[in-house]
Amino acid sequence: MNFILRHSPLRDLHDKVAAGVHLSEADALRLFETKDLNALGALADFARERKVGNRASYIVNRYLNYSNYCILSCQFCSFARKKRDKDGFELTAEQMVEKAREALRLGITELHIVGGLHPSLPFSYYVDFLKALRALDERLQLKCFTAIEILHLAWLAKKSVEETLRELKAAGLDSLTGGGAEIFRKEVRSQIAKGKESAEEYLDVHRTWHRLGGRSTCTMLYGHVESLADRVHHLSLLRALQDETRGFTGFIALPYQPENNDIPVHTPPTGFDSLRTLTVARLFLDNFDHITAYWVGLGLKLAQVALSHGADDLHGTIIEEHIFHMAGATSPQAQTEAEMVKAIREAGRVPVQRNTFYEPIKVWDAMPTTTEAQTPPDKSKVLEDNLATA
Repeated sequence: MNFILRHSPLRDLHDKVAAGVHLSEADALRLFETKDLNALGALADFARERKVGNRASYIVNRYLNYSNYCILSCQFCSFARKKRDKDGFELTAEQMVEKAREALRLGITELHIVGGLHPSLPFSYYVDFLKALRALDERLQLKCFTAIEILHLAWLAKKSVEETLRELKAAGLDSLTGGGAEIFRKEVRSQIAKGKESAEEYLDVHRTWHRLGGRSTCTMLYGHVESLADRVHHLSLLRALQDETRGFTGFIALPYQPENNDIPVHTPPTGFDSLRTLTVARLFLDNFDHITAYWVGLGLKLAQVALSHGADDLHGTIIEEHIFHMAGATSPQAQTEAEMVKAIREAGRVPVQRNTFYEPIKVWDAMPTTTEAQTPPDKSKVLEDNLATA
């Protein structure tokens, strides 16, 4: 047992984790309330290493937002626009294909595609752009749509959620995104995302997708008006669905961005809060293999520290992220592959390029050879040169 844990009041929870026993909600709340981040980190690091070893992953991907027009007005959202707004946009299928073609030349393996609930685009628009993107390269994985988008598309198609998902899957959909979970507690949800889907609806969309053989990620937006108990409740519902379906590939904790929205938050998430949230997620979500430190919200340096606090994934190169940056995030619009590999190595982990399903594509040496070290910078330089036109 780690020296820090041997002398910590969390020692009994170490014994539960070591025995593979689900922590209770009371245990999770106790973890959230402790001020001993060193002990928390040591315990989460123990759980991470036992689950995934010494590897930490990233994905070479591109974000595509097909439109920011949205019929909802979520209080925390800085991305959505109405048709009357001058900075609204919508992309044609041809524009999306061109952006994807550019990104494929940079070596991406995934397109991450979400958008607002558009007031007038027909269901055929979504099917058509999936088919067009799939035709570019059958190896390209399409991770698209949040649960609320699926509910919107089902309404457009006048079909059940299952029928809608089947049609989207046939058109090329590989994975659902985990966005839109926010916080499940009804009272909190009504304060930050009134009119959005309920917790039950979010979970049922993912349940249905999993039963069709699909995989997805899931998220939690933290650091606004929720309590620590609300976070535990949220994680508990995710863990229960994972016990039921085993369809989630990973969990992503999203720190709330306080700028440019209508939720007054005087103390947005600190580095301490972000690290403890990731540690609790690793320990409580023991049926999840992967916990992602989302560098866009955390910054790459804190995400790097998170690799010693339960996280085993840094997410992706991303390219042209809008949602967090429109809310005030000051992180770069993209990370180069070289920077991701370097950050993982500096944290003492073995870098792994993964695909959408967290399956390894390439395992790097812990330290670079002369030949290997040159590969990521070459690709990254191309990426940087193309960002202006992406």
